[in-house]
Amino acid sequence: MKLLTYRKGRGYRLGALIGERVLDVNEALGTRLDMLRLLDRGEDAMARVAEAVKSAKTGSRAGKNDGLLPLKDLRLAAPIPKTRKNIVCLGLNYAEHVKEGGSDRDLPPHPIFFTKPPTAITGPYDPVVYGRAVTRLDYEVELAFVIGAKGKYIPKEEALDHVAGYMVFQDISERTLQRQHQQWYRGKSLDTFAPMGPYLVTRDEVPDPQALDIWCKVNGSARQQSNTRNMIFDVRTIISTLSDGITLEPGDVFATGTPSGVGASHPLGLLKVGDVVESSVEGLGTLRNKVVAEKRP
Repeated sequence: MKLLTYRKGRGYRLGALIGERVLDVNEALGTRLDMLRLLDRGEDAMARVAEAVKSAKTGSRAGKNDGLLPLKDLRLAAPIPKTRKNIVCLGLNYAEHVKEGGSDRDLPPHPIFFTKPPTAITGPYDPVVYGRAVTRLDYEVELAFVIGAKGKYIPKEEALDHVAGYMVFQDISERTLQRQHQQWYRGKSLDTFAPMGPYLVTRDEVPDPQALDIWCKVNGSARQQSNTRNMIFDVRTIISTLSDGITLEPGDVFATGTPSGVGASHPLGLLKVGDVVESSVEGLGTLRNKVVAEKRP
């Protein structure tokens, strides 16, 4: 399934994509679920949603579109508009990206983790704000995954069983702040610096997360192109490593690092106001985020 969250008035609604239409999950099931509540309820709740999607598809083929909304008429939010915890991200997880940062760099012997706060989250088609604290703005396309089953001390061979699904993620970064503070949190965490979505694609539709093409374009020009098989530390290793002493919970979001071609190393350079960043992972969709100037109070 491709699950999504869309805006309705001042709130959010949970949906499932069916072609170019969207099933309102709560109307279909008579429930009051958002994405986090759905993940909290586990496999049984997911199975109910899957059955509702199957029934809606059958009705749609018969010419009955009751309860299905045109996707083009909806404003999509991030699948999880606000996480309970900081988003966990990986740095330097593609060998070519390590090399472009300096030929003398060694590959990391262990995963390098940092976080972004929930306030950095923005939708798949929402603007990225070039704020007053920004001087060097960069892009980093990434594969993200979301935990669906609670776990601790998770062995690698069981790790993917704890994944609810996958998303496209854009790790927007402010390079001056990233270096100025000698760690990455502030430079990675400004508001709108975590576009994600457009869907949470359930793991049954992604048989191998280490076999997905991944790419990024700016103003239609290719900047990054790779495959998730080129990760230094794969999804299983990431889950097993971080769960070694830390409880992972449903709704936890992980971003798995970016390939080479970031603006700081690319001939076409960093982002500026007016640029449009397109971030894609095979089978998961595309984010489109325009860089806009921060509005003055």
